[in-house]
Amino acid sequence: MESRSDFSLKALNTFNVEAVARRYVRFDEEKEIFEFLGRQSLEEERLLVLGGGSNLLFVDDFDGTVLHPVLKGIDVLDADKRHIRVRVMAGENWDELAARAVASGWGGIENLSLIPGSVGASAVQNIGAYGVEAKDVIDSVEAIDIHSREKIVLPAEACGFGYRNSLFKGRWAGRHIITAVVFKLCRQPRFVLDYPGVREQVDALGTVTLDTLRQAIIAIRQAKLPDPADLGNAGSFFKNPVVELEPMHRLQARFADMPHYPQPDGRFKLSAGWMIDRCGWKGRRIGRAGVHDRQALVLVNRGGATGREILELSERVRRSVRETFGVNLEREVKVVP
Repeated sequence: MESRSDFSLKALNTFNVEAVARRYVRFDEEKEIFEFLGRQSLEEERLLVLGGGSNLLFVDDFDGTVLHPVLKGIDVLDADKRHIRVRVMAGENWDELAARAVASGWGGIENLSLIPGSVGASAVQNIGAYGVEAKDVIDSVEAIDIHSREKIVLPAEACGFGYRNSLFKGRWAGRHIITAVVFKLCRQPRFVLDYPGVREQVDALGTVTLDTLRQAIIAIRQAKLPDPADLGNAGSFFKNPVVELEPMHRLQARFADMPHYPQPDGRFKLSAGWMIDRCGWKGRRIGRAGVHDRQALVLVNRGGATGREILELSERVRRSVRETFGVNLEREVKVVP
């Protein structure tokens, strides 16, 4: 366990913005978490549980304690002819898990290849891409209740998973430290190829396999999304909004070419990126912050931007979309004030 005061978080967030935590505590083993909680009173403490830092925007220094579990380990729990259950510790890198799953013939997360971040954060955010979400393969989540100091195991149905959301991100935010996630993966993969562009990319690589599908997803992502190591960003900054039938009809009457995707509940998902682009934001920069020139959903740190500059840019984008389309964009990125 490592405990530091006045600790820079710049290297621990993919926006690469400077922020200093009053106290930072890193855990390499689960027992260290119990030891720390057993001798600390955190009832009045401002807390932030940090994963891979790929979905956070710090707008100021953090006057509290950052808890950073980096627990490692991947273990097969059991398997039958159809499925395999794999327990993965929260600090494992998500894309390294996706690569291992593909190499091992475990299907279910290949469409989530190249998503940055940690395994623990996948359950908080319910990460998703190209027709697949983490909730589709999560069997259970293991966590430690910070205040009761008890370990709990929550089945997936108890986690309140929704579109880029969970109870860990909402009502339970700051209450738990996720230590491991158990995934139920397929030994007889069913390929999800319906997302625009995926099937064509796979066909260009040959026969569909877990490996060619992973390669296709990586190629698509690399073609339009910046690498956080080269250009600070947190992937999609906004969620794709979902609207009812009547607003959809009104929007279609004004914007006949607007992309829209029917949902099982009768509503329609809209493309936030298309709306931002239509408002003229793609490729624009305001000072040191900007909108990426290949994907309008992605806000970027052009070099030396503060979190507040990026947040202010995001608010200008939101206001523009609201004024043009009457649609409110919700942030996918968690803003840490």
